[in-house]
Amino acid sequence: MSDETPLKDYVTECPICQQKVTATVEAFNGFAPDNEFEFRRYLIATCGLCYQPLLLEQDQKSGRYERELECVWPSPPRALAESVPEVLRREHFEARTCFKSKAYTATVVMVRRTLEGVCAQHGITKKPLYRAFEEMKSVGLIEGRLFEWAQELRVLGNEGAHFTGKSVTRQDASDAVALAEALLDYLYVFNEQFLQFKERRKKVAEMADKVAKTTASARDETKNSGPQK
Repeated sequence: MSDETPLKDYVTECPICQQKVTATVEAFNGFAPDNEFEFRRYLIATCGLCYQPLLLEQDQKSGRYERELECVWPSPPRALAESVPEVLRREHFEARTCFKSKAYTATVVMVRRTLEGVCAQHGITKKPLYRAFEEMKSVGLIEGRLFEWAQELRVLGNEGAHFTGKSVTRQDASDAVALAEALLDYLYVFNEQFLQFKERRKKVAEMADKVAKTTASARDETKNSGPQK
């Protein structure tokens, strides 16, 4: 396949929309060998749904009319850390799956289930959910802005779980997934990392203090054992 003009539009997975979209090509380069001597080129395209720029990759071996290309930038949503309990990762994954399928009401309901799971994982079983969040705040698990996030996500989840005649917007569903992820990161990644940091700093300080005392003691012994007159 030569450096011929690519098609005007391609199907790709948009990392921002988290679903397959039609992307319109705006610019492209010629095929060039990579580190493995595979010839490929890159196309700058615009997502037909969110209108954000995407970088698509095309292999020279693909047919001229291959309609689906891989998006290599922006990067796809990252996986949750393994320190997040598997049951919560599964719930959050289902929320992402619902969002990807444009099921925005189901998305916020799954986010609410994730929050219920967070409470259960910390041994907090108070009902309704807002009382569970208040207990999490009182025992120092969440504070300030995180408490606000959790309560707003709870309210949005309630709106999704009960018929109100109002639809959940794509933006609200997207924010719910992102905020739930941030909450999980705080509780199971950053908080644990900070505790480990404090413990490490404490051990270093204790070791430095021990060394200083040992050095001072040795100095005193040397001074006291000096030549007798």
